[in-house]
Amino acid sequence: MLKVAVIAVGTMGKQHARVYTEIPGVELVAVADPDENRIAEIVRRYKVKAYRDYREMLRCEKPDAVSVTAPTHLHYQVARDVVAEGIHLLVEKPLASTPEEALEIIRAADEKGVKLAVGHIERFNPAVKELKKRLDGGELGRVFLLHARRLGPFPERIQDMGVVIDLASHDLDVMHYLLGVEVERVYAETMRQIHTHYEDLLSGLLRFRNGIIGVLDVNRLTPTKIRELTVTGERGMFIVNYLTQELYFYENHYVSGEWEALGIFKGVGEGNMVRLRVEREEPLRAELRAFVEAIVKNELPPIGGRDGLRAVILAQKLVESGRTGEVVKVNDISEEGSRV
Repeated sequence: MLKVAVIAVGTMGKQHARVYTEIPGVELVAVADPDENRIAEIVRRYKVKAYRDYREMLRCEKPDAVSVTAPTHLHYQVARDVVAEGIHLLVEKPLASTPEEALEIIRAADEKGVKLAVGHIERFNPAVKELKKRLDGGELGRVFLLHARRLGPFPERIQDMGVVIDLASHDLDVMHYLLGVEVERVYAETMRQIHTHYEDLLSGLLRFRNGIIGVLDVNRLTPTKIRELTVTGERGMFIVNYLTQELYFYENHYVSGEWEALGIFKGVGEGNMVRLRVEREEPLRAELRAFVEAIVKNELPPIGGRDGLRAVILAQKLVESGRTGEVVKVNDISEEGSRV
């Protein structure tokens, strides 16, 4: 049995605890959280040990792997402490608050020889995985544009970061996953309307090195929750609904026939719309299972430290652009990492 533990059992952490108890070959041995009410709930439900101090838990329980689901500003210190004990770890996204902290975590994990996974959960959404397969198969032809909409009401629980690092980092990771191409430059407009310290609205543009454009529409000001990605190309458009795990394809139908002038106005006609079959699965279950398998099989996690660093660097560039009002260039991630 692989012994695992969870550090911080708030909204996300208690879901990690639940899923670990459902994965064959895994034993949830303990959780740690300074909030007594939180750990009492987990103890009552799963009959595991609980600690107020995660360092004590690491020393006493000696788990093989740990999920770090603490607030982002604590990721750096907690992750360094876990790595120092030689324990494999999955850090919820974002990997850290800054590229500098993210890079130090990566280097420490490499030096200690432990697996470092980053919880960019949207990559495990079955609709995203199906889209990736179809794009790789050339079903869309040339890709022109990716447009992410991640909107919702203001969450009281998120107080230590703005929407760029908290929300847009999901889409930054997914876009790179789908295209396999680095970003060349970014431009952003940001606003702070409700949050006391951080931006709660982002309108962002990404220019990828192959010329594809990425659009980010992200805020915590919308009264309904929207999680959607569209990918437009020469043969049509895919739409992913992250929440319902649905994938649609709208085909381009080139206009022909007697009324050829219609093509002047429409360019292309509306073709068939197809709802594609997707086998639904809880993304967190797929994510944690992949983390466990990487440890058991001694393989690299599917989403590792470099992926986490990329998202943090791009988020930082967007914040910088929003602050200065200027286009910000992005170097190769390896070069960016060596500069922080």
